[in-house]
This record gives sequence, C-alpha cells and structure tokens, in this order.
Amino acid sequence: MLKVIRAVTRFLSTYTSLFVIACAVVAFFAPVTFAWVRGNVSSVILGIIMLSMGLTLRIEDFKNLAKRPLDICAGALAQYTIMPLVALCLTKVFGLDPYLAVGIILVGCCPGGVSSNVMSYLAKGDVAFSVGMTTVSTLLAPVMTPLLVLWLADTSINVNAVGMFLNILYVTIGPVMIGFLCNHFLGHRDGFKELQANMPSVSVIGLALIVGGVIVTVRPHLLSNGISLLFLVLAVVFCHNALGYVLGYSVGRVLKFNTAKKRTVAIEVGVQNAGMATVLAAGFFANPENIAAHPEAALCVVPCAISCAYHSISGTVLAGIFAKLDRKNSR
Repeated sequence: MLKVIRAVTRFLSTYTSLFVIACAVVAFFAPVTFAWVRGNVSSVILGIIMLSMGLTLRIEDFKNLAKRPLDICAGALAQYTIMPLVALCLTKVFGLDPYLAVGIILVGCCPGGVSSNVMSYLAKGDVAFSVGMTTVSTLLAPVMTPLLVLWLADTSINVNAVGMFLNILYVTIGPVMIGFLCNHFLGHRDGFKELQANMPSVSVIGLALIVGGVIVTVRPHLLSNGISLLFLVLAVVFCHNALGYVLGYSVGRVLKFNTAKKRTVAIEVGVQNAGMATVLAAGFFANPENIAAHPEAALCVVPCAISCAYHSISGTVLAGIFAKLDRKNSR
C-alpha cells in the first residue's frame, strides 16, 4: 500500500499542472463531480493545503529569518507592492468588468504560493530564502491581503475586510502553525516522516478540487460569454504572471542579490497563492447571496481559477529554463 501511495505522490508532484488542468476539464464537462466543493468545504481544503506547508517548517527556517531579515523583508515588500499594483494597472489597460478586476487584484494581493519553494529548488535558487519569503508573506496575509483589496478594488463593490482577515487567520495561519508545531514535536518519528513525504500529493489534490469547484461555479458564465471571456482572462493572467517574474528578478538585480536569490525573488513574486484567492473570491464575492443580487459577481473567481493552473505551469517552465541555462553554462 505504501508503494502505491509513494507512486501516486511522485506522479502528482511531477505532473501537478496536467492533473489540475485535467480536473478543470472534467469539472467543465461533468460539473456534478465537483459541485460539492464550495463554501466551507473549499475553506477546509485550503486549510489542509496550508497545513501541508506548515509540516515543512522547522525551527531552522525561523532562525534563517533572523539571520537575513532585510533580504527577506525586501522580497516580501516587493511581493506586496509589485503584484497588486501590476494587477490594478492591467484592469485599467484591459478595461475589465469590476468583478473580473476584483479577481485578478485578489490574486495579486495574496501571499506567495506554496509550490514556489519547490520551483525555487528546481530553478537552483536559494531554497531557504524562498521558504523565508513564503513564510513572511503568509504571516502578513491576514492584514495585507484584506487591506490591499479594500484599497484597490472598485469602490462600487463591497469588500468585507474584517471577514477576510478572520478567514485568512483561520484557514491559513492556524493550519500553518499547527503543522509547524507537529513537525517540531513529532518530526523525529518515522511514521510522521512518511506522512510528510506524502503531503505534497494531498496539496495537489486539494488544489485540483478547489479549481474544479470554481469551474463549476463559473461554467454558466463561460458558456454564455463564449471563448472570448476565456482568452481575455488568459491574457490578463499571462501578463500579470510574466510581469511578476520580470519585475521580481529586476528587484533582485537592484538589490545586488546573487543569481540564486534573483531567481528566487522572481519566482516568489510571480507565483501567488491563487488557491487562497479562489477560496476568498468564492466566499466573499461569489457567494450565493451576492450572486443572487449581482449575477456577474461569479466572474471574480475566473481569474483566480485560471491563475491556479497557470502559475503552476509557468513556474515549472521558468524553473526548467533556469536549470537548462545552468547546464548550458557548465558545458
């Protein structure tokens, strides 16, 4: 049985993007399969994903924060300025509907993605620095994400910043700290190490479930608006993500970071926790009560759902490009 679980973990870790995309396709053509993933269920799934992140944290990671606070804080500051402001600019350039605009702004205001640490490793980046940036941006999320969304979102849309703060606290910070404490006190046990090794597959499955549930929610709008809506959102998500990579790398150059750190900042800034954005969008903007009053509110989860899959794909591709450059230079 353990061999099967390990094989599944390796498969999902290798083909994360394909698995998420496949679930999105299944959700679109057979919505009943993911119709149950909504509301509190999505929040619980996100909590499990964040728990898996907490299980990777050690005392040494927090010591690293103390050793290099300026570098990590500079990276986190870049993340919470570049991505929200780029998102706001893109909403103006593309003339997005207010609810589509909220979706991409929400993605930009979320912390770094959990998978960014793996991508930094594949890109021969500074993994400890990556973990530090992700940890700091996640710990800041309960305050920074609601405030930035409240500041940048269209004033005609009601933003429940307090509710968002509490939700992020419950489903992200709480599970992360529980995971960290479990790792600290139980990390020496063989059974716990086996659990840790297989948690990445749980995170991938959780992310795929969240995306599938969102696709079910936005399916009517995708059908009624046709392929034009999909291409519009894809264009916005592509520009948002690509500019995050370029500007993140540029910040590393300005701060005179070494190559590994520059790559790490690029990935940390460009890859957002779109799973969190999806859950927040569904819970605070595309909830049944709001959709009943404003049917177009369902649109806000479209950029979040597409970002979930796209960030995984682009981050993996970018890491592969960096690794290929290293191999070429070594030859």
